[in-house]
Amino acid sequence: MKQVIAYIKPLKIENVMLALHKIEGLSGISVLEMRGCGRSRKESTGSIFDEDSYGLVSRLKLEIACCDELVELVVTAIQESAHTGLRGDGKIYVLPALEAVRISSGETGEEAI
Repeated sequence: MKQVIAYIKPLKIENVMLALHKIEGLSGISVLEMRGCGRSRKESTGSIFDEDSYGLVSRLKLEIACCDELVELVVTAIQESAHTGLRGDGKIYVLPALEAVRISSGETGEEAI
């Protein structure tokens, strides 16, 4: 099992969700609204922080737990559908998921996702 974490621009969520819903066997996606900064933070001003946003930009964080066989499909779907060609398109991380437990039934492992 793996956990895919992706940070994308909010304007790309529709494209990303449409691409992910085409992946058979993908059981769920969590989407969180957040703000952050990376290498593309504002460089045009003399100050790192701007009074209103402190240099932070809005992003969406997607969290997806999936079986190993789906990881490449998930990453490719996000990468292609979130791409604008501009700086700050986002990042995708793939992490090992050591265990999953479905609270309602007690199922564990891949059966729980």
